[in-house]
Amino acid sequence: MSGSELPSEAQPQSDITRVVEHLFRHEAGKMVSTLTRTFGVWHLKLAEDVVQEALVKALQTWPYYGLPRNPAAWITQVSKNLALDVIRREKIFRSKEIAIVHFMEQGSESCNADDSVFFEDEIRDDSLWMMFMCCHPLLPQDAQVALALKTLCGFSPAEIARAFLTSESAIAKRLTRAKQKIHEASIPFELPAGEELTKRMDGVLQTLYLLFNEGYKASGGKNLIRNELCHEAIRLGAILAEHPASNRPRSHALLALMLLNGARLPARVDTDGNILRLKEQDRSSWDQTMIARGLFHLMQSTQGDQISEYHIQAGIASCHCAAKDYESTDWPRILSLYDLLIEMDDSPIVALNRAVAVANVHGPKAGIEAVEAIRNREQLSSYYLLYTILGEFEALLNNPEAAIDYFRRSLELATIKSEKKFLSKRLRSIEVALGTEL
Repeated sequence: MSGSELPSEAQPQSDITRVVEHLFRHEAGKMVSTLTRTFGVWHLKLAEDVVQEALVKALQTWPYYGLPRNPAAWITQVSKNLALDVIRREKIFRSKEIAIVHFMEQGSESCNADDSVFFEDEIRDDSLWMMFMCCHPLLPQDAQVALALKTLCGFSPAEIARAFLTSESAIAKRLTRAKQKIHEASIPFELPAGEELTKRMDGVLQTLYLLFNEGYKASGGKNLIRNELCHEAIRLGAILAEHPASNRPRSHALLALMLLNGARLPARVDTDGNILRLKEQDRSSWDQTMIARGLFHLMQSTQGDQISEYHIQAGIASCHCAAKDYESTDWPRILSLYDLLIEMDDSPIVALNRAVAVANVHGPKAGIEAVEAIRNREQLSSYYLLYTILGEFEALLNNPEAAIDYFRRSLELATIKSEKKFLSKRLRSIEVALGTEL
């Protein structure tokens, strides 16, 4: 153990658990990526196992010896040592054994590609490289994205299920089948170039999109916003947009979308962590530098002759960023963009967002009609925002009883504390106005 990893004073078990949970959520994927890049993607399970075992060792030893000065470096080094034990015991990867052992025995405190023994690949960032590996064309695209979110981003099957509007068991099956396919097909770990790399772009872009969305509005946990996920998605998106192999209009469009929405993060909650709706946000706190970057990449995205869902969503985000206040928002323009978007993606979520734009242009009654017209609306039956939106529409139509019913249903389905607090406050205000407060 190096000097930077010497233990500090012992700390309470709750603190240890919190640190390990943080590492699991934010560092484990990077460690798995580095080890997988060394072993080959067909040994993804081995990389996951040694990282998981290192985290278990941390829970077992840190309560007695205290937190290391650099917990992430400690986990990384233990993972390397465990992997080295496997290599020496099973005599695998003979053709690369010397290089692998040299890498594993390095006392480095980080997993950066620049100071590791890797072959030269087009994508040098470990996390982005691993996303391209997960998005192999032999795997169905929904399985590609699920695997990347699970392996790299630390998402649970339940979180992935909410992103795809499906069941946790369905996601678990996708993950199992994807890993079996990787092993059975012996998918090579060298990344292809040119057109073959381009074929994987859709899966990588969707993974970054869902990663950002989970940070922008978490599907579970204590906090509504997880800034670190948003910034990691933006970081990877910037690498993607700048790299010669992936410098495509769609890459710039997605980066523009993330930057324009990310610029509004500081205003989305108040000092107590409570939700602030768009009309309640202090727009002076929006990050103008991020908005400028977003508009730059939005312009870059126009270089091609095709338009993607990311182009349209970035256009919608730019409308919000351009408005000096909620009242001056160009809702007709936003509605026209949603009309175009729904031709490409008629998912229930897009249709629900479009209904909000319809209500802002044509009134809440038209908004309700738009919700009722959503195709496959049953997929939203467990989505709390469906009932929140309907509750708002009914309140605007002065139908408090209907609004109360919708907000009660929404409150039952919400999972995050700040969401529940917002909905409880909203429900109580309507009940008070109606004189039916419980």
